[in-house]
Amino acid sequence: MYSEPTRVQKCHYATPQQSVPPFGYPPQFLSSPALSMLLQCYLYPPSILPQLRTNLQSSLFLPTRCRTSHAPLLRSITVKASISTVMDADAQVTLLKKGIAELYDESSGIWEALWGDHMHHGFYDPDVKVSGSLSDHRAAQIRMIEEALRFGSVPEDPKKWPKNVVDVGCGIGGSSRYLAKKFGAHCQGISLSPFQVQRANSLAAAEGLADKASFQVADALDQPFPDGQFDLVWSMESGEHMPDKRKFVSELARVAAPGARIIIVTWCHRNLSPSEESLQTWEKAHLKKICDAYYLPEWCSAADYVEMLESLSLRDIKTADWSQNVASFWPAVIRSALTWKGLTSLVRSGLKTIRGALVMPLMIQGYQKGIIKFAIITCRKPEFE
Repeated sequence: MYSEPTRVQKCHYATPQQSVPPFGYPPQFLSSPALSMLLQCYLYPPSILPQLRTNLQSSLFLPTRCRTSHAPLLRSITVKASISTVMDADAQVTLLKKGIAELYDESSGIWEALWGDHMHHGFYDPDVKVSGSLSDHRAAQIRMIEEALRFGSVPEDPKKWPKNVVDVGCGIGGSSRYLAKKFGAHCQGISLSPFQVQRANSLAAAEGLADKASFQVADALDQPFPDGQFDLVWSMESGEHMPDKRKFVSELARVAAPGARIIIVTWCHRNLSPSEESLQTWEKAHLKKICDAYYLPEWCSAADYVEMLESLSLRDIKTADWSQNVASFWPAVIRSALTWKGLTSLVRSGLKTIRGALVMPLMIQGYQKGIIKFAIITCRKPEFE
């Protein structure tokens, strides 16, 4: 079912579309009265990262006629953005991590209420019409876990099942509890969000898994575990938040036991062609809007991940582009946000969650234009080093 290339294949990239809807949103999204109101009332945050220039004009989700009334606020934002450009690297990373924690403290409750305890994409068969049933989409999220395990060559023989699992960027513990039940493994999850950790531990206790799944607030770039502790290292859609991707994969390798499987499922930008040194300007601008809302640092490609894993002498490195398999996910999330329950929950949840909701159509566009790739990268730590 899967191709297993020894080297990453060249990626063709799309050209910008000739016309883009206002604010980069599809017309059907803007047609929602409630979201149109939100678009007129909330500002898209300026970048907190020094390598990205603040473009105030493109950072406003406001019609031109509304901007003058917000002049004092805009001046304040401009000053803050200017300050951010002179922050040292450590301060920038600290601010990024704080934003990530606050985003998930604020939004995890609404996500669980609408989508359950798995905070990741679903896996779908391409070109197959997807039911609008929420239960089907939740089943697709479970399938994502199973497909990742299969692609990562996690043994099906019960005698070879993983016994100790680390869930890096654990959310509210959905993957950990699933893996604990499936393999009978002891799972330890880490997150920057105190809310997520508290909720994950509560759900584990409620499901009788307190002795199998535990969670703590910790940094994926400085994990609180000894070397070689885990025979399955699991990172489901957390790598995109890492400000230092090389340090991230180094930590994954460090805590992996000899022979352990490492599975990374993450958002990437497209692979660059041999003649390119970076993404095109319009592609960077598109990703910047997403970065600002979701507290993401600079993106990398699947090819970059492969290079980093190779530099650590890891074995059996494989990667695949699952973008077509997740194409049905973001439209479903948007539909759930447009329900009465979704809209009222958004309004109550806070500004960070609203900003995240407003850029969801940009994720769809990113996939459609070929900028964003949903990638899986897996490898194995050698038995003897």
